Amino acid sequence: MPGLRRRVLLKQERHVLEVTVEGPDDGSPLIMLASSQRDAGDFDESAALLAQAGFRVLRPWPRGMGGSNGTQEGLSLYTLAADAVFALQRLSSGAPAIWLGHAFGHFVARVADLVHPSSVRGVVVAAAAARVFPAHMPATLTTASDTSLPDALRLAALREGFFAPGNDPGPWLHGWHPTVRAAYRAAGAVPDKSVWWPVTHAPILDLQAEHDPWRPPETRSELRDALGGKVTVRVIDNASHALLVEQPRAVAEAVVDWVDSAAFSGP
Repeated sequence: MPGLRRRVLLKQERHVLEVTVEGPDDGSPLIMLASSQRDAGDFDESAALLAQAGFRVLRPWPRGMGGSNGTQEGLSLYTLAADAVFALQRLSSGAPAIWLGHAFGHFVARVADLVHPSSVRGVVVAAAAARVFPAHMPATLTTASDTSLPDALRLAALREGFFAPGNDPGPWLHGWHPTVRAAYRAAGAVPDKSVWWPVTHAPILDLQAEHDPWRPPETRSELRDALGGKVTVRVIDNASHALLVEQPRAVAEAVVDWVDSAAFSGP
């Protein structure tokens, strides 16, 4: 039935792209892109809320996750952005989309805005790290995503790097794909951040988490300082780097409010 969550497998030239689709067939398209080594399942709650708000929500599964396959050799942000554009063209009206990227996913969204601006209506930067983040933070990702380690060590890393005090990190013991770590680490460097970070065509919602150690409070305005009035900053309470699973309703409400606001049109 139209609007219900469904799994779609799209055949490209040499690989298959899995996309989770929900929301009205004629809804305004919204693409959700997952964090490093995580998959589209992290968006289940927030995607349902955004679909209820009238968006046509598309969640491409990264290569190597779910039913998405294809080579990971030479993978780049250009490739990942092109995969999502392909999903948009096949599964929506062709209208430009809101692109919501969670952490690493925002790299893809920003590069899509850079090279496919006609496909991008706006970008939600969700729990993005600071342009230069604290040097010890990657160690929390390495530990949290290593499924061979004891749960106690991984939970400690999740509490330090991903979950606000009092929020349960247990669900994030699952849902990691460490076998793609090297490919996606390499992909995140192409193009270099200096190419896309200081540029935008579309308005941006910089959706930050109150307790995110990857985005210290002193960096709250860095994106707005660089890009001016095209950027709206919103801080979500009681959340850290796992923002989308900690506060899915607050995220969905912030996105809807922004799209409905005068700020969405930019300066």
